[in-house]
This record gives sequence, structure tokens and C-alpha cells, in this order.
Amino acid sequence: MILEILEYPDPRLRTVAKPVTSFDDKLQKLIDDMFETMYDAPGIGLAATQVNVHRQLLVMDLSDDRSAPRVFINPKLEVLEGEPQEMQEGCLSVPGFYENVTRVDHVRIKAQDRHGQAFEEIATDLLAVCIQHEMDHLNGKLFVDYLSPLKRTRIRKKLEKQHKIRA
Repeated sequence: MILEILEYPDPRLRTVAKPVTSFDDKLQKLIDDMFETMYDAPGIGLAATQVNVHRQLLVMDLSDDRSAPRVFINPKLEVLEGEPQEMQEGCLSVPGFYENVTRVDHVRIKAQDRHGQAFEEIATDLLAVCIQHEMDHLNGKLFVDYLSPLKRTRIRKKLEKQHKIRA
């Protein structure tokens, strides 16, 4: 099922997500629906907060052919050595806008998979950036928060205008 993606400046995007404690059928359905929603959008990552579910859950797939779906539940991040890198980011909750954001490009992620099994891995480059971007959502933060107040205001006004036109 395709879920509704909240769009900036919706205040629900500022909600801090709570840990996932139950790895039940309801969670499995949510994960499947999030993948379907992300692929349909189309995007490479989606946080549960973006679909108005305030749990620590991320899905992503960086492959070109949708062959590498990944699930991160209750993720924790550790910054490893490396220089901050600037990369152009977009967001399904800020549709149509792409801006450069500086993030570290070498992190260790500790999380649980869709069945609650703990895992740990080193992420670099796009995967590291995507994880940080999606984890920001779990903390009520958006990539526009890294931009200048002027750019952020311009984006907010354009999206608010689009929302009024659609309503």
C-alpha cells in the first residue's frame, strides 16, 4: 500500500521517533508499505517519520534496479575518521528541491534488521550520507535545516503555495 508522505513544513516531521520494541506482523507490513511508497515516489530512502509513524525505522535501496532493499531499525551512528564531504541531497518530504549539504562520509551503523537481529556495518559515501539523512528524520530534523535561513524560507514558501494549489 502506498502511504502518504508528509511534506515540509508539516509539523509532524519534527516529531522525535521512539524505539521499535515489537517485531510483529504489523511492523513487517509497515516495512513492506514503506518500500512500496519509496519505490513509487521514487526515492532511495524513507524514514517512518515521513509517513507519520514515529518509530525508529528506515528503509533504503541505493541500487538502480531495486535489488538491494535495506532495513535499519533503532539505528545508532558513530562517526569514523574522514573529511566532511558536500553532496547534493533531495528529500521526498521536500519534493523538487536539491541542495548541497555537508556530512561525514565514513560512519559505523549499528541497528536491527526487520526481524530484530542486531547488525553492524561500516558505511561510506552515498550510503553514509543516506543513513545520516534518514536518521535526521528520526530526530525531527530535515536537510533544509542545514541551509541558510533565506534558502529554507524560500523553499517553505514555495511548498506552502503548492499545498494551497493542491487543496
